[in-house]
Amino acid sequence: MPTEHAAEGDLALLGLMQLVSPALPIGAFAFSQGLESAFELGWVHDEPSLAAWLSGVLEDGLTRCELPLIARLYRAFEHADRDAIAQWDMWLTATRETAELVAEDSRLGASLKRLLGSLDLLPNEDLLPTQPGYVTLFAFTAHARRVPVRQALLGFGWAWLENQLAVACKALPLGHTAAQRLIEQLRPALVTAVDEALVLDDQDLGPVLPGLALASALHETQYSRLFRS
Repeated sequence: MPTEHAAEGDLALLGLMQLVSPALPIGAFAFSQGLESAFELGWVHDEPSLAAWLSGVLEDGLTRCELPLIARLYRAFEHADRDAIAQWDMWLTATRETAELVAEDSRLGASLKRLLGSLDLLPNEDLLPTQPGYVTLFAFTAHARRVPVRQALLGFGWAWLENQLAVACKALPLGHTAAQRLIEQLRPALVTAVDEALVLDDQDLGPVLPGLALASALHETQYSRLFRS
């Protein structure tokens, strides 16, 4: 029989797998985060250019924004620090440079909040902002499931990578074998991103992704598209 500690670890791992699963019914599949527009513009057109795009977004985006923010929000939930939760939730919204990127956060957040409510997992309403974003609720869920912070960041990064490759498989198109090659290529970069995100100071936070912002803005008026962003 497993020890109590081992059982808790197993449940935390399963909780993380549930949270990052593409089957989680929050609609993440509907968003490309500007990638569809990058295809349309010809900036990303094959496996090497997709690898370069994803590496850049990981290094200058997730490493400096979502990943360190999850760590901070996780600690804020640990201490039931409502002010810090609200501060970082608003900070993230302020970093979103297009209407589509703001809408993605808010819609996924609303969907995840409804799901957590149906599972009786929501915290006291006083602890959450009125309309918490997806990253904020992801951090809360990881905390509620007792997922260690580092594993929560790895899980978030993994879900982002899988979603981006699913977009490429539908819209580039990219073959599934090529997608697996990219996963093998980017797995070490994801670990490095988490390492760096965990040591950044507050003043070092903030995405530096002008290309993604431009692609997302152009996507808002793209004539033919499969994705909402």
